[in-house]
Amino acid sequence: MSFPWAKHYEPKQPLMKWLDERLPLPRLVYNAIGAGYPVPRNLNYFWNFGVLSGAALGIQIITGIILAMHYAANGGIAFDSVEHIMRDVNSGWLLRYAHSNGASFFFIVVYLHIFRGLFYGSYKAPREMVWLLGLVIFLLMMATAFMGYVLPWGQMSFWGAKVITGLFGAIPVVGTPIQTWLLGGFAPDDAALNRFFSLHYLLPFVIAAVIVLHIWSLHIPGSNNPTGVDVKGPQDTVPFHPYYTAKDGFGLGVFLIIYCLVLFFAPNYLGHPDNYIPANPLSTPAHIVPEWYFWPFYAILRAFTFNVFGIPAKLLGVIAMFGSILLLFFLPWLDKSPVRSGNYRPTFKKFFWLLVIDVLILGYCGGSPAAEPFVMISQLAAAYYFAHFLIILPIVSRMERPLPLPNSITEAVLGHATPTA
Repeated sequence: MSFPWAKHYEPKQPLMKWLDERLPLPRLVYNAIGAGYPVPRNLNYFWNFGVLSGAALGIQIITGIILAMHYAANGGIAFDSVEHIMRDVNSGWLLRYAHSNGASFFFIVVYLHIFRGLFYGSYKAPREMVWLLGLVIFLLMMATAFMGYVLPWGQMSFWGAKVITGLFGAIPVVGTPIQTWLLGGFAPDDAALNRFFSLHYLLPFVIAAVIVLHIWSLHIPGSNNPTGVDVKGPQDTVPFHPYYTAKDGFGLGVFLIIYCLVLFFAPNYLGHPDNYIPANPLSTPAHIVPEWYFWPFYAILRAFTFNVFGIPAKLLGVIAMFGSILLLFFLPWLDKSPVRSGNYRPTFKKFFWLLVIDVLILGYCGGSPAAEPFVMISQLAAAYYFAHFLIILPIVSRMERPLPLPNSITEAVLGHATPTA
């Protein structure tokens, strides 16, 4: 979206003029995150999570590069190299805990970012590409996190790799070759560890590149806002800097305080104790679980315990697990409501909170043993998850009667319209 009232970058110093003519990087920054980018004036703190996601990625890249200098991707010494980092490398314990807990905090802010987009309709036109690129980032995050979880080569790392890569074996015809190609053999070993380490190192930079596209696509239509009403004029916006840089700075400070509290006082709280036992192919853990941020999808995978029309339960679980994410790519076309914000959609709001509760239940069941009543609860919760997007949301979007929308963002903020200057 073009904002005619936006400020334009005009370098005044000779050096900056020279640079702007040859490499207009200051102009790009000014128009992207400076006073040259007008933003709706009513953004709340739920719009902080995009910046927090970028900060979390930065923490992961910096700590990951340093950790890679001391890690050995070899099945015989991978576990010992992690212990070497923890015990012998200067501040190695801090780097390792910052990286492992940073992954959890990255997923926390991304999940909040996604659910904010679901509630406020940030996936609706003209921001479909913003939403789709965000989901690509999410998929890349999941792949990166899974490969990173394997690298410590503890018990849960080894068996997690065996179970998750074994899912590909359920795919007819091509499944077993794909599994063998991923592992570099028939079981997790040195080849798999080298593959996962290489990709784990590479993918964060791919994520950073897609984030650039994500931000670029956002700047074309402009940011959504809690009302879902389009910007009508300069009275509806404020410059990104200093208003939202200050607001994002405050949010970042709160995020770092909570992050540091976990990092220094409960660094192992979000991990699994079995991963401090060296990998042993001859000893299967009593309860194999992935990291907590995969639990909802793991619960959907385990919800299928019987064959349907001759299709194996394992294959159905794999299809459902991947389908639960791919389904989100079609969300802009499943929700036909002309109103974006859930604040003005009373029926949608109720079902949204039911979805949040449903995902939390799936997460709880995914981290629980594969036994009753957790399996049955997982089946019911998985059924509701798909019903929400495929049945409930399309029906609600056509039948509900939204509340009256404000005429402008200014009216929503001030309670009355302000004439355009």
